[in-house]
Amino acid sequence: MDLKHKVIIRRCNDYDPDRIAGIIKEGMEELGIKPYGRVLLKPNVVIAHEKFFPNAYTRKEFLDGVLSATKSYRSEIQELSVGERSGITIPTRYNFKHAGYHEIIKRHNVKTYYFDEEKHIPVPLNHAEALRKQVYIPKPITETDFLINLPKFKAHPWCRLTLSLKNFIGLQDDRHRLIDHNQYLEHKIADLQEVIQPKFIAIDAIIAGEKTMLTPTPFHMGAIIMGTNSCAVDTVGCHMVNVEPKDVIHLKYASDRGYGPMDISQIEISGDFPLDELKNKNKDFQLLLERIDKYFNNGSNLKCQVGSFPEKHSKDYCWGGCPGALQEAVHIYKSSQPDILKSMKKVRYIAGKIEGDISLDKDERILFAGDCASFNGRINGKKVHIPSLYQGSKKGDEHHAKSNDMLSKTIQTLSKTFIQKNKPYIRAKGCPVSVGDHVHYISSLGKVKNMNFHPDLAFGVNLAYLKMRINRFKNTILG
Repeated sequence: MDLKHKVIIRRCNDYDPDRIAGIIKEGMEELGIKPYGRVLLKPNVVIAHEKFFPNAYTRKEFLDGVLSATKSYRSEIQELSVGERSGITIPTRYNFKHAGYHEIIKRHNVKTYYFDEEKHIPVPLNHAEALRKQVYIPKPITETDFLINLPKFKAHPWCRLTLSLKNFIGLQDDRHRLIDHNQYLEHKIADLQEVIQPKFIAIDAIIAGEKTMLTPTPFHMGAIIMGTNSCAVDTVGCHMVNVEPKDVIHLKYASDRGYGPMDISQIEISGDFPLDELKNKNKDFQLLLERIDKYFNNGSNLKCQVGSFPEKHSKDYCWGGCPGALQEAVHIYKSSQPDILKSMKKVRYIAGKIEGDISLDKDERILFAGDCASFNGRINGKKVHIPSLYQGSKKGDEHHAKSNDMLSKTIQTLSKTFIQKNKPYIRAKGCPVSVGDHVHYISSLGKVKNMNFHPDLAFGVNLAYLKMRINRFKNTILG
């Protein structure tokens, strides 16, 4: 890669939309780009709520500023839109509302694409290292001429950091999102880069997020990062928080496939916020790439055992699947029940294949999490066999992907926990078991109030769910 990619780092201490618009416009001009045709802005709105998830998403003021800057090229633009698919099966329209996006989108008179309501179509993958021959992507993305990627700068318990490359997970709907969201998550992120490349990237690093992706700890970074190449932008982002780019595996995979540089010497950095100053400012930025058997076991009623895993490239841990989902689920509970790990009933959480007999404390129960969990031995003296259900990435069928519908999964999971409430263990199927399902299992086994039914969440989420189902029917069945 002889050609140097430019990445711009600008100071921006607060969420002033006018200030953001000016910085973005200047960044576009410096990078020599002009939005044209069908322009789609893809923010990171994995989840949003004023009370429980205030720091998980690209802020509305940031979106406001980027829309203002982009509209200055209106003569070249055929359609201007905002599109996203939120996480953990919560309807995107619900999260857009609580992120404050509706007022911004209405004021700018731009189109909204909720990817969970749009028709998804297969897009071929031709790279030799791709996991599959094709992936399913929302139709508006396949028709986009100019993609603007607007990630939120956050730590991530599965991938170390979530920046430009990782933001593409939000392109897929629930049915396809969790396919390969396991030991192959880093590969999946690299695969998605073949679908479309952003023409412009602007990362909201004004207030970044530490530790987790759904309930991050706010960290004032005071920066906006801009560029045109995801690998280059993410490489600079890594250096900003003193992370080696090669340790962000999906970045390494994407760079190895030729999508951009991972060597800082191949990147031209400009702007008014020197990288060395940022590295020093962010020296205490906290990640959360920690195994659950070390993270939860000290002074906690949640004990975790981690066995071996089926894929050769990661035999000792599944960084992309159930363990990370457990961490996120526990932190969701901590947002309203800070002492949950001490107040909950005793739960033994088991991931992967384990050997040896198990002795449980009084009233302690086991959750065998995920298709790859397996056990053959005795639990409190009684013979128990938990077979592995893992099929491997190549055996999954993206054409007939299983539904991850919020309502049906809730009914299935709650029915299972009720039917098996008197058994010493529950086997949770899935690859991975989703964050939402983990919330249900923690509630059932730990005897704590279920966050999925919190009065500040339940009504709005379910109303948005009904609207989502109606619009999905219109778009996919009626065309």
